[in-house]
Amino acid sequence: MAKKIKTVVKLALMAGMANPAPPVGTALGPQGIKIMDFCNEFNEKTKDMKGSLIPSVITIFEDRTFTFIIKKPPVSDMIKKATGIAKGSGTTGREKIGKITDAQITKIAQDKLVDLNTKDLEAAKHMVAGTAKSMGFEIVA
Repeated sequence: MAKKIKTVVKLALMAGMANPAPPVGTALGPQGIKIMDFCNEFNEKTKDMKGSLIPSVITIFEDRTFTFIIKKPPVSDMIKKATGIAKGSGTTGREKIGKITDAQITKIAQDKLVDLNTKDLEAAKHMVAGTAKSMGFEIVA
């Protein structure tokens, strides 16, 4: 018989750096699970992705056990890493902060495709391009 789900918690944490302090402690503590067990498992699974923001979906069961799924970093984080720019434009539409190539957009779209709400690469490329434009990037061929 399947376990009964108590709740589902979504967190975005830096890879390999989960600790019992907020936001982990405040999100998981009231649910009654062992926070250090989650932190150790999360850090072990994400140790090779250091420096990336990693979204995770934690399913907590009635018997206080848990499972979690690790997703790919946000598209904006992937764009910043690919271009080497620290943050997006403060005045989108007026200020261009850099350029991103079509090849970079395609690579990011292929990497992120499993987490997007499409299975079509062209649609994924449009989503990534839209994020890049809203961050202040100019798209070049």
